[in-house]
Amino acid sequence: MMTSTGEKVPLRLREPASRLVWRAIGGPRQIAGKLRRVAATAALYASPREIPERLERLRARGYVDEAPTRAQLLFGGLDMLRFVIEPAARDYYAHKGISFRLHTLLRVLDDPVSMIDPTGFLSARDTIIGHLMQVVHLNPIYDLQLLECFDDGLDELEAQVRQMIDGVHPRHPTISAIVEDRDYHARLLDYVVRFKADRGARPPVRQEQSLRDDPVFAAAERTFATLPGFLRYCVRLPRSPAALARRYATVKQFPVELADEALS
Repeated sequence: MMTSTGEKVPLRLREPASRLVWRAIGGPRQIAGKLRRVAATAALYASPREIPERLERLRARGYVDEAPTRAQLLFGGLDMLRFVIEPAARDYYAHKGISFRLHTLLRVLDDPVSMIDPTGFLSARDTIIGHLMQVVHLNPIYDLQLLECFDDGLDELEAQVRQMIDGVHPRHPTISAIVEDRDYHARLLDYVVRFKADRGARPPVRQEQSLRDDPVFAAAERTFATLPGFLRYCVRLPRSPAALARRYATVKQFPVELADEALS
């Protein structure tokens, strides 16, 4: 389907919800891939060394000053989810006139793993790459930095985004049922290439965010936008799992006093 100006309308915007759901589920090949990613994530969750080893590799890249505990990472990730990712997504899709609930359902059907590990520290390399390709990101820099804990992370990301653009990626049928922006993968590829050449390259930040007028949200976005900012936030949290759980139950707004001053 084409617009009056000859532009191709993304699959996500031209098919009914019922058909999108079936597309997101995919066929035997896609379902097998989901099961492999679930199994890989379960194995990573069971490994006590996975997070420390990833943090050490990221420290060598200059992204880690002080390593948070596993519990701090978990609750820091929950804060990132509730204070930035979810409200920003709701705001973005409301402006687009797209159902946030349907979008979330399609994401889960395409890849359940991407919804149960908000930090990505217990996700396999290809799960992180798939997540980057299935969601029009508020800011993709965190995920690119995280992929640097894999020696081939950025190279594989570039290769898979090119496959997605060419329509030959194994997850192309399911991801196409989710992404509503026809230019997103081209912008992502451009950024990956620039980032590999210069880690300070300007990321393609999503612009449709009226929430940025709220100074509390703006502080949260600055803090969680990058991997170093997120990790600095995590180490400021309590270390006790019990204290973290109590805090999660009582703190309902981003604590500006924990905002990342390095990004202000």
